[in-house]
Amino acid sequence: MPYAFRNQPLKGLYLTYQLLATLFVRFPLWVLLAIPRSLRPKKTWTFKRTLMTKIVRTVINTTTQTGPFTTLPDHLAITPGVDVNGVWIGAANHLVTGDLKVWAKIANVQSVRLPGYWIHKKGSTIKVASPPRPGEKIVYALHGGAYIRLSAHPTDPTAAIAKGLLQHVGPVKRVFSIEYRLASGKPFKVAHPFPTQLLDALAGYNYLVNVVGFSPEDIIIEGDSAGANLAHALTRYLTEYQDAEDIKLPAPPSAVILLSPWVDIGTTHESLPNGSAKKFLASDYLGNPDGGTVYAKDAFTGPHGRGAADTNPYISPASLHPGLKVDFKKFPRTFIVGGGAEVLIDSIRTLKNRMIKDLGEGNGVKEGEGKVRYLEAPDGIHDYVIFPWHEPERTNTLKEINKWVTMSS
Repeated sequence: MPYAFRNQPLKGLYLTYQLLATLFVRFPLWVLLAIPRSLRPKKTWTFKRTLMTKIVRTVINTTTQTGPFTTLPDHLAITPGVDVNGVWIGAANHLVTGDLKVWAKIANVQSVRLPGYWIHKKGSTIKVASPPRPGEKIVYALHGGAYIRLSAHPTDPTAAIAKGLLQHVGPVKRVFSIEYRLASGKPFKVAHPFPTQLLDALAGYNYLVNVVGFSPEDIIIEGDSAGANLAHALTRYLTEYQDAEDIKLPAPPSAVILLSPWVDIGTTHESLPNGSAKKFLASDYLGNPDGGTVYAKDAFTGPHGRGAADTNPYISPASLHPGLKVDFKKFPRTFIVGGGAEVLIDSIRTLKNRMIKDLGEGNGVKEGEGKVRYLEAPDGIHDYVIFPWHEPERTNTLKEINKWVTMSS
């Protein structure tokens, strides 16, 4: 049962037990089993990667029972800190229409004011939230965390992606992230189910275009894991309702980057007999056997029910359910990244194949060229671009993204 030890004193006792068990039992055993290459999850892995993956898995599994170790930044306030550039973003209810309006009514949610955070390239003289310089490219980053954890704050682990992009992608001088509301379910207060996060992402995009003044042609939407799911949903909304008569949406972005996208929130890929969801449990940190993933799915789908995760193209564009109707014909050029050792790779490949079918494969910069670029790191774990120790794949991927972005600059 997830979050069984969320309250004190059980939380303290459980964390103490986990710490002692890890230090004196698990870690020595991990070291011994990682020495022979034949016993590592992947024989090509380094000793360090083997240990770090097990540590990340243990931390995630532990927080699935206790909740966060400390109080984390959230949508209620701008959390200050060294080099933290937070701003308030206005609501965007005036941009809500169609299915999004229906889903929001079912979930009883609406767009609200939220914090957002700017991260600038080192040495940049650009002022926070200042208008764009001519031709300046910006990344609009949407963080991962299964829609139930983590943050847009610059101190969050997922901010390593934004910092990596700023380090390696020349045309990008700053990254903006929205502190979207996290979903929660029982045993906590039930709150912020789908489409809350889409409403929030829309507000952030509206801020970049209509407040700061960026042209959509210079915006690249990037997301990792659940953030990539959200990046897809936002792009789908901006393309599908571009010609709506009752609202005036900003134009879609020039490009989308999807890192280890969580694109089948249902169970269609999980149930494949020899699929990656089962085959790569040992080589990834996802797939918590204690129900963490189930909790996230239920919290996110909320009143729409689990069935929505199989047939709603905004939630699961890679679902194998026969009732799903989805196409990508209006999407901009897209860069998809997957890890060959991650549990989600089957669904990521399904997304890739569907997008290539509709848009063609290529960099999307020449006339008639396909718009989908796919990069799969054979030994990569889920969301490996977050982890500085996941080399050389992390740096190689960021360099390939740089080439791809530069092609259209």
